[in-house]
Amino acid sequence: MSNKKHLGHQARKRFGQNFLNDDYIINKIVTSIAPSNKHTMVEIGPGLGALTEPVCEQIHKLHVVELDRDLVERLESHPVLQNKLSIHQGDALKFDFSQLIEANKKMRIFGNLPYNISTPLMFHLFNFVEHIDSMYFMLQREVVLRLCAGPNHKNYGRLSVMAQYYCQAVPVLEVPPESFVPPPKVESAIVCLTPYKEHPFPCDHIETLQQVTTRAFHMRRKTLRNNFKGMLSDEDYQQLNIDPTWRAEQISVQHYVAIANYIYRKKNI
Repeated sequence: MSNKKHLGHQARKRFGQNFLNDDYIINKIVTSIAPSNKHTMVEIGPGLGALTEPVCEQIHKLHVVELDRDLVERLESHPVLQNKLSIHQGDALKFDFSQLIEANKKMRIFGNLPYNISTPLMFHLFNFVEHIDSMYFMLQREVVLRLCAGPNHKNYGRLSVMAQYYCQAVPVLEVPPESFVPPPKVESAIVCLTPYKEHPFPCDHIETLQQVTTRAFHMRRKTLRNNFKGMLSDEDYQQLNIDPTWRAEQISVQHYVAIANYIYRKKNI
């Protein structure tokens, strides 16, 4: 069940490293990802290659983004993988994914993401969604619940709204701590994010939507009337068909886009 690939490399706390080490779980993840030469395949944080190796068995080429120089060296000299990998050493949070774009291909991105960067990395990747077919990520279970939560749920927040504006978010698989070396102190899960080809609720100005969601969830117990004081009047709420006594977690993605569009158009009349 468990392999020994982690031997010889000490997991680094500052990189948030926990290496997947459970063949059953690895096979289920690779099946979900469905590696394909029709897509530009990209792995974030390949680590010791637990997913990299079985994915490479099914495709001709894989781009990997890895911060840890020691792991990059291991991958560069890997007897099987070195000819299939295009290695980008650096921080995925700063990486320009548009440099991987290939003609007539969309990216399929996957990875076991360090928990400490997972949320900012999602927001970074949303900048490239028009070039992405799908994303499969191992995340802290709590983050997956937030990504997939709907209104009136305690896990519903700014991340839920922004992720669901760009993508369909579907939980795929729960992964226990003992599937990793070292075992993390949190539960993990796989999520599939599939960007919309056409937004169901088009937004006029994405920065306004980001500001609106930040403002609403910053003090989520307050009513919309309080959170948007000076920005929206009771007449505006009537126009929007939204109750100003609602709180942030009661508002759907569609409502948030409507509020953002309304505020943006008011400013730009």
